[in-house]
Amino acid sequence: MLLLAEYPLIQSKSEKDVESIIYPVFGLSTFMKIPFTFSLCFIAAPLVAQVNTGELRLKVIDSTEIGIKATVALSSEANQYFSEFTTDADGTAEITTLSYGVYRLNIEKQGFSSISTTLEIRSAIPVKRTLQLAIAPINTVVQVTDAGTLLDPNRPSSIMQIGSAQIEDRVASLPGRSVQDLVSSQPGWLYEGNAVLHPRGSEYQTQLVVDGIPLTDNRSPGFGPEIEADDLDSISIYTAGIPAEYGRKLGGVVELNTRREAQAGLHGQSVLGGGSYDTLQSFGQLQDTWGKNMLLASASGSGTSHYLNPVVPENFTNKGTTADFALKYERDFTPSDRLTVGVRHEFSRFEIPNEFLQEQAGQIQNGDNFETIGTVSYQHIFSPNLLTNLAGMVRDNANDLYSNPLSTPIIAFQKNSFREGYFKGVVSFHHGIQEFKAGIESDATFLHENFNYSIADPSQFDDDTPITSPPFIQSRPDLEQGAFVEDLVRLGRWTVSAGIRWDHYQLLLNQNAFSPRFSIGRYLPLLNTALHFSFDRIFQTPSNENILISSSGYIQSLSPEVLKLQVKPSVGSYYEGGSSSSLAEKLRLDVDFYRREVRNHGDDDQLLNTGVSYPIAFDKAVIYGAEGKLSLVRPGKLSGYLSYSYMVSNVWFPVTGGLFLGDDVGAALSQLSGHFPDSQDQRNTVRTRFQYQVTPRIWLATGLLSGSGLPFEFEGEQSDALAQYGAAVVSRLNFDRGRVDPSLSIQASLGVDIYKGEKINSRFQVDGDNLNHRLNIIDFGGLFSGNAIGPARSYALRLNASF
Repeated sequence: MLLLAEYPLIQSKSEKDVESIIYPVFGLSTFMKIPFTFSLCFIAAPLVAQVNTGELRLKVIDSTEIGIKATVALSSEANQYFSEFTTDADGTAEITTLSYGVYRLNIEKQGFSSISTTLEIRSAIPVKRTLQLAIAPINTVVQVTDAGTLLDPNRPSSIMQIGSAQIEDRVASLPGRSVQDLVSSQPGWLYEGNAVLHPRGSEYQTQLVVDGIPLTDNRSPGFGPEIEADDLDSISIYTAGIPAEYGRKLGGVVELNTRREAQAGLHGQSVLGGGSYDTLQSFGQLQDTWGKNMLLASASGSGTSHYLNPVVPENFTNKGTTADFALKYERDFTPSDRLTVGVRHEFSRFEIPNEFLQEQAGQIQNGDNFETIGTVSYQHIFSPNLLTNLAGMVRDNANDLYSNPLSTPIIAFQKNSFREGYFKGVVSFHHGIQEFKAGIESDATFLHENFNYSIADPSQFDDDTPITSPPFIQSRPDLEQGAFVEDLVRLGRWTVSAGIRWDHYQLLLNQNAFSPRFSIGRYLPLLNTALHFSFDRIFQTPSNENILISSSGYIQSLSPEVLKLQVKPSVGSYYEGGSSSSLAEKLRLDVDFYRREVRNHGDDDQLLNTGVSYPIAFDKAVIYGAEGKLSLVRPGKLSGYLSYSYMVSNVWFPVTGGLFLGDDVGAALSQLSGHFPDSQDQRNTVRTRFQYQVTPRIWLATGLLSGSGLPFEFEGEQSDALAQYGAAVVSRLNFDRGRVDPSLSIQASLGVDIYKGEKINSRFQVDGDNLNHRLNIIDFGGLFSGNAIGPARSYALRLNASF
C-alpha cells in the first residue's frame, strides 16, 4: 500500500513549452535564450548586491591635504568584526559588505598622531570619511577602547553576527557543512540528520543570501554543495525582525558575505586540513586589485569517509568528495558606478549510509549534486543620498540517486534538476532620520523530476503494494515574484523599522499575499540596554524538492488509496521581544522571547533510508521559547560565550503531501486530528566556547554542546530497532518517553601563529570533537524523520597561510 498527496493531474511539458510560458513573464526573452553554458561564461557569482550591508570609503590626508599611506583598524564588537589594512599611496581605501552597526575606526602613521573615532553603517549608500592626521607631539599616548561598539543602540531587532575571527578560529568541520556548523552554534538553531538546519522549529525554511543573492533550496550536504566557510568574511543571521526585503523562506535568513581584501595588490590564502575519518580538505584564494579593477579566484576540495551522518556507529558506506571553483571580477567605472560579475561551479559525490540489514544485503546507494551559478550586478550612486542596484542570477542544479540491485527494502532511482533565473532591483534613499529602501524581484525555476523504484523486500510492505513503479518524468515552471518597501527611522533613542512585502507564488497553486513587518527598539543609556520588539507576517513557499511527484496523479496507478490534499504555502506570524545589554564594558547579554504561529507548517517526509525527501505540511504549528547568550569580549586574555535555548514546538494533523510506503501508510491515514511534538522539539540546548590567549602567538579553547534530546515515534517493535540499528543505538533511546537520550559533546582547540609578519602570516590549529566519546543520537526513525548519529571522538588539523 502507498499513500501520496495529490493535486489535479499535471501534464508533462517539454522545456521548450515551459520556456514559452516563462520568458515573457520573466522579461528576459533575449538574455535567457542565450545557450546556458555560453551565458555562464560572462556572468558570475558571488557578487555585492547590497542587501543589509554598507560600504566605507575612507581617505587619509596630512595637514596639507595630501593623501598619505596609513594603517587602519576597523572593528565592531557587536558585529564580531575586525579588519586591519593599509590605505593606498593616495590615502584611500574602500571596505565593502559591512553589516549595519557601529564601528570603531583607528588610524596610525609613524610620525603622526593617531586618530580614533566611531562611525555608523545604516544604509547601502557608501559612508565617506576624510580624516586628517596631524604631526605627532613628543610623548603622545593614545588609548583606544571598543566598549562603544559592544552594543548597537540603534538596532530595532535581534541579529546574530559571526565575524572573521570566529570563522578563522572555528572548530574544524567535516566536508560539506562548515557554514552549517557555524550557524548552528547560535541560539535557536538545531541540526537534524545530515546538517539540515532548523531555526526555531522550522524545517526547510532557511535561505542563504550569498552577497545579496538568495538561495532558497535545501543547502545541506545531501541536497546541495556548500560554499566553504574559508571563503567568507562575515555571517549575519535573522530569526526575527526580518526585513521586508526577504521573502519565500523565512524560518531563518543567513547572510553570507564573501571575503574581499580592502587594499590593492596581490593577496591570497591557502588552507590545508585533515583528520579523523580519512578526511582531507584544501582551500585556496587569490585576489589582485589594480586601478579600478579587482579579480578574485578561489577553489576548494575535500574527501572523507564520514560525509553524511551515519545511521549506525559502524559508519557503513559513507564516503564523499566535494569541489568548488569560483571567479569574480569587479570594475569601478567611476566613483558612482560599479559592475561585478563572476561564476561558481561546485559538486559533491557521496554514498548513502547503510543500516545493519542493508549492509548485510550488500546495498550501495550513491548520490551526487552539481551546481553552476552565474550572477551579475550593477550599482549606481545618483547622489550622496540615492543608490540603485540591479542584480541577476542564473544557475543549473542537479541531484541524483542510484541504487544497486542488492539495495533493500527498496531500489530507488532519482534524477532531478532545475534551472533558475533570478532578477532583483533595489533603490536605497537616505533623507534626514530615514533610511528608505524599495525593490522588486522575480524568480523563475524550471523543475525537472525523474523517479522510479522497485521493492526488493515485499515482506516489509502490504500485499497490495506494487513491486515496481512506472517511471515518473515531469517538468514544470515555478514562478515567484515579490515587491517590498521598508523604512528605518531614528527618533532620538527610539528606532523603528517598518515595511511591507508582496509575494506571488505559481507552481501547482496560484497564490499571493501581503506580509507586513515591524520592529521597534528603545535605548536606555542609564542601563546601557537596548530593548526591542518585532512582528513578522510570513508567506513561505513549499520546498520544491520532489514537489511534482508529491502532488501528481501518477500515484493512482500504484494504489487506489490516496489522500488527496494539497501542500500549500505556509502563512503565519512571528513575535519576538528581548533586550541587549552591555555589562561592565566587558560582557554583552542578549535575551529573547518568541512565539511562532503558522498554518500549513512546512516539513518533509523521507523515503525510508534513501536520502530522498518529499515536502509535506501540517495543518498548523505553534512554537515558542526563550534564548539567552552571554558574550565575553576580549578585555584581557579570555573571550567566549555561553548560550541557552528553550523551545516547545507542536504541530497539528492532518498532514498533506509526502510519499509514504509500508507501515507508514496506515500511520499517516490514522492521524487526521490532534497534535504532537515536532521532530525539532528539543526543549533545552546549551552551547559554550571560551578561548584563552596563553601567549601572543598561542591560544587554547574549549567548549561543549548539550541537548536534551529530540522526540521520535518508532512504528515497529523494539526488536526491529535492534535488528536494524544495533544495541548501542537502542540503548540511547527512551521508548517510554519517546525521546532520544540527552547528548553531550566536549570540544577543545589549540592555535599557534607560526609566523606573523608584515606581509605573510601562517597559523596552525588542532581541534578535538566529542572528546567525551559519547554516542550522540541526533534523530531516530519515525514517520516524519530519519536516523542520524553524531561523530564519535575525532580530531582535525588545519594549516592556514595568507599574504
